[in-house]
Amino acid sequence: MALDKNQIAKRISRELKDGMYVNLGIGIPTLVANFVPEDIEIELQSENGMLGIGPFPTEEEVDADLINAGKQTVTLRTGGSYFDSALSFGMIRAGKVDITVLGAMEVADNGDIANWKVPGKMVKGMGGAMDLVASAKNIIVAMQHTDKAGNSKLLPECTLPITGLKCVKKVVTDLGVFEITPEGFLCTEYAPGVTIDEIKAKTAGRLVISDQVKEVQL
Repeated sequence: MALDKNQIAKRISRELKDGMYVNLGIGIPTLVANFVPEDIEIELQSENGMLGIGPFPTEEEVDADLINAGKQTVTLRTGGSYFDSALSFGMIRAGKVDITVLGAMEVADNGDIANWKVPGKMVKGMGGAMDLVASAKNIIVAMQHTDKAGNSKLLPECTLPITGLKCVKKVVTDLGVFEITPEGFLCTEYAPGVTIDEIKAKTAGRLVISDQVKEVQL
């Protein structure tokens, strides 16, 4: 079976290391907050002005004044803080964020990402995506491998407006885990029940299968 959204987020949580400052984008990436390993301490940062975000709240914990950049209600851990967006983007632009996890509509096999605009559709703005891809030390993308029509979202080159060039380091989709290398997408892990042939058929960009490829462990 392909990974569901929570399983994608859980797999990405294994990339987090003790002491990291982490920014989670809108969509699947926000779910990573629910799977932070108990044996590490990280700080989750939101570009709308929060540091120290915790897991999503239970119904009893919901506070309408506590929201992330995606306008979802969140919790704040002990010692967390609030500040204006200017200070938040100062942190991002100064390179203080170790990992950014973003959603995407397209990722190219050289690490380009398109995730802020679909031609012909109204959007309020690009948000913090361009600052994040330009400044974070490590960009991981969480997304579905194909669109609703079954077309690959892992491409030779992006067709939608670009957010950042050659910035993505790793992509985790419902089908597997892919590192960006000079040779293209390197598949290092496949979802349980997903075949390598299926991954090949649904990946339009250059694809290399690792000699040590293994099943995703959750």
